Amino acid sequence: MQEVEIEKLVHGGQGLGVLPDGRKVFVWGALPGERVNVRILKGKKSYAEAIVEEILEASPLRIEPRETNYLATSPWQIIPFDAENDYKKRIVQELFTQAHVPIPEFSMTSAEDDWHYRNKMEYSFWGDDDGLHLALHNRGSHQKTIVQGSELALPALDEAARATLAELQKHDLRAGDLKTIIVRCSQDGQAAVSLFVKPESFVELQLPENVKGLRVYHSNPKSPASVATKLLYELGDAQLHDSLLGHRFTYDVDSFFQVNLPIFEEALQRIKDHVGQSNKVVDMYAGTGSIGLSVASKAVDLVELDPATVAMARVNADESDLEVEVVESSTEKVLDDIPSEYPVIFDPPRAGLHDKVVERTLEAFPPQVIYLSCNPATQARDLAKLQEKYTIAYFEGFNFFPHTPHIETLAVLERKA
Repeated sequence: MQEVEIEKLVHGGQGLGVLPDGRKVFVWGALPGERVNVRILKGKKSYAEAIVEEILEASPLRIEPRETNYLATSPWQIIPFDAENDYKKRIVQELFTQAHVPIPEFSMTSAEDDWHYRNKMEYSFWGDDDGLHLALHNRGSHQKTIVQGSELALPALDEAARATLAELQKHDLRAGDLKTIIVRCSQDGQAAVSLFVKPESFVELQLPENVKGLRVYHSNPKSPASVATKLLYELGDAQLHDSLLGHRFTYDVDSFFQVNLPIFEEALQRIKDHVGQSNKVVDMYAGTGSIGLSVASKAVDLVELDPATVAMARVNADESDLEVEVVESSTEKVLDDIPSEYPVIFDPPRAGLHDKVVERTLEAFPPQVIYLSCNPATQARDLAKLQEKYTIAYFEGFNFFPHTPHIETLAVLERKA
């Protein structure tokens, strides 16, 4: 172990310190001002990653986490919620300063409920003499911790996870035959499950109590945990429904949908306020259409790549009163869909916008660019290029994922005068 003093929290969630040999070290489980002993997880020439093993001098802000395995899913359980929002705001300000992108004074908006908010969880499995258990991987090791659920999950979600586990326990199954279970839950408590297993044929399960639909997938043992090879069978109906700004949305256990709907709805309202009564909106990276269909007043184009999510977007488009076109494609392959005369909405993955998308946006020069980001670092990078022709008229941070370091940011860009 090595002793380190922590200077600050950085984007990604770790505490930053300096090792005795002069290398920077990014430490999980540490807070600014603390003196800690750390265990190195990964050593590079110029930096290292580590995890706290012993707290020698604690921050006065440190609180007891709700879960012993908090580092697995929510490493900021050790920070009071108001302090968490302050840290997130500082991190955003630092990222945009480093990118030389001036942003207006802004607030970090969060929902009232900072626990039991997630409508999606993924659990692994563990087997021992007492049978089969739900589990989560421990950060910094190959070990797992047995869990009954998560303090972040909606209660109905974990009830469905435990009900599915109980059904699996009725059969002579080894934990080694199972990969992961993904559970999704609507705000009214309906739940659907995807179970990923290693055998190419699997026992016929019954639909568990509290579960609306169950899909069982064979997943190649060498592939990532939740990458399906083929659907083995399906029980019940795995589609769920929720409302956003008064619009009903259908999604299923395998399609993309935001995990914290109350705070997402606040972000949608901000976008809707800025889009106003535009004749048309183009929503790139549209997912199930939850942004475009919620904020448009007359017509919207939805561009989405994932086939399962596109299928749900088409269902939602058919139920909408708007004039809707759904395009199944990556944004990079339909650059001409970025308009010159209407607002465009970007909600890209963590990697941000492809260079071609930025270039096409500057060329098409839409009157308004709405950029909702799950990674303010790549958003700052992209806005540094877009500020050639745009100014940031509005900016806001959102705490979509309390007790984690993840930050969502919304920027509204207007053409420079």
